[in-house]
This record gives sequence, C-alpha cells and structure tokens, in this order.
Amino acid sequence: QVHLVESGGGLVQAGESLTLSCVMSGDIDSIDTFGWSRRATGNSRDHIAYLTKNGGTMYDDSVKGRFTISRDNAKNTLYLQMNNLRPSDTAVYFCAADTKPQTYWGQGTQVTVSS
Repeated sequence: QVHLVESGGGLVQAGESLTLSCVMSGDIDSIDTFGWSRRATGNSRDHIAYLTKNGGTMYDDSVKGRFTISRDNAKNTLYLQMNNLRPSDTAVYFCAADTKPQTYWGQGTQVTVSS
C-alpha cells in the first residue's frame, strides 16, 4: 500500500511559477515509477510527467521545458516545479505511484492560472 497527499496548488497569474508537493508513505520501495497527471474541467486525466526510480524522466509536449519533476528521497516527497504557467495549465493535479500491478493516486490539488 502507498499513500499520497498532494499540496501546493493555488491561484496564480500567467507567467508565474508554482511548486506542487506529494508526500508519500507506505511501501515506497515498491514504487517503480512516479508521476504527475492533471484533469481540466470536463476533460479526461492526462499524464504530464514521469520519473522512474532510476532517475529517468519524461514529459508531455504541453509542459516540456516549463515543468520539472523531481524527488527528495530523504523527505519521501515528489515535486512538480511549474514555471511560466499558462491559463491552459488550469486543472486538478494528481501525483501517482506505479508499483506494478497497481497504481496509487493522491486526492489532487487545484491549480488555477488567470490571464
């Protein structure tokens, strides 16, 4: 079992930055891949960033060059640094942990970007 709790969302203006945090607990050593996804109102959940336990990263084209996923092992925390935010980034953001065969999700944190 893995438990995830996101924080750090809020209301910002376009061009500003925000950092999301995801505190992880439980069987963290069983996690193969960490990730962030988001769901805008009325849309499906989109995967936007991945971090493997070996340090590999992958980003969706919509956030590449603006968002950075990272992890602090000592704090059992996953981060998403978001720079140059756009109104189109407005969504509920979720962190995820893939242990194969199960994926765990946090409850989500709202990010709203005003123009």
